[in-house]
Amino acid sequence: MAAEYEYPDSLPDGAARGRGATLNPGNRYVGSDPKRGVIRRLHVLGEHLDEVYRARTNGDADACPASSQVRTEVRPDSTRTIINRVDSPDINFHWSINPYRGCEHGCIYCYARPDHERLGFSCGLDFETKIIAKFEAPQLLRRELAHPKWKGETIVLSGVTDPYQPIEREHRITRGCLEVIAECRQCVGIVTKSRLILRDLDLLTELAKHNAVRVGLSVTTLDNRLASKMEPRASSPVERLEALAALRDAGIPTFAMIAPVIPGLNDREIPALLEAVAQAGAQSAGYILLRLPHQIKALFLDWLHRHFPKRAARVESLIRQMRGGGLYDPAFGSRQRGTGPIAAQINALFTTFAGRYRLDGPMKPLDHGAFRRPILDDPAQGKAPGDGQLSLFSDSR
Repeated sequence: MAAEYEYPDSLPDGAARGRGATLNPGNRYVGSDPKRGVIRRLHVLGEHLDEVYRARTNGDADACPASSQVRTEVRPDSTRTIINRVDSPDINFHWSINPYRGCEHGCIYCYARPDHERLGFSCGLDFETKIIAKFEAPQLLRRELAHPKWKGETIVLSGVTDPYQPIEREHRITRGCLEVIAECRQCVGIVTKSRLILRDLDLLTELAKHNAVRVGLSVTTLDNRLASKMEPRASSPVERLEALAALRDAGIPTFAMIAPVIPGLNDREIPALLEAVAQAGAQSAGYILLRLPHQIKALFLDWLHRHFPKRAARVESLIRQMRGGGLYDPAFGSRQRGTGPIAAQINALFTTFAGRYRLDGPMKPLDHGAFRRPILDDPAQGKAPGDGQLSLFSDSR
């Protein structure tokens, strides 16, 4: 049964319609003092709200309503490599591809938001409205898979963005990468919140013939209203379950991620979520606790007080009880699972019901032996300018 929550009847003045963040924190890399740390004030929508309030002050309320739409900007990326090395003991893969930087889904809790600050943007509204697109990703991928040092290890789409966010419908960068991956029988794992993945069933089924693909759907709640607040431009919970079922019917190995688990918001849904994904065809499931690195703390608390004012203090208290009194613990191991009695209760709840619905076993390993190195029309494409060798691989993100 879906949880019930209190919902405000309207958005606050100046809120961006259909977006997760209402704030744009100042960039922690700009004007920071590394000896004293970075303490930045939060700016509400920056120039956007300046225009809103200026118009409203001048009596032009009809032309600039209290809640406004902020358009998505897509900007080209100039990266020269596409496969990223992943060095984290918390993660069970070593290579990833991110066709985009930033994510239009706008999930308020997204741990990848701080990466946008490396580009000179904010981790707030900028993260979901200023998207960097790697238009040359398929060509770069072909070149890197052709390199003699590449051994066909599993690559994950994606690490810090959703490969099937809404702009993928138009730009088809993920589709282009999958075409190369299918041609090479390159093992790939995909994690998404979007039913758009069903567009690429032809490529996924081809990979499945060689046991070279698995797909994970992230499902955080069965309550559509809660999902629309937390993940405003992702597919609805029902659509994600339908995508799982369609993938299962097509013979694609699937798993589910209950991530993040937020105490006081969606933790009590764990049994119902596991039952739903099992019925939809997931073969395995995992979970990750809410992670709030850097300025996401302020973004999340602002969101929490706006949408759930009656329970905000309780949710914050539960988070702190799992993080040693703070809002985040960056230590490997505990950052994914938390510590203390509340974290232990969540783990026990998940473990019990994952076992009940047979979602606690390992998935069949992918077959790296099926990999076929692509043949380049121009052998020089497999070399990096300058030294004649391709660098395996950058942290281009």
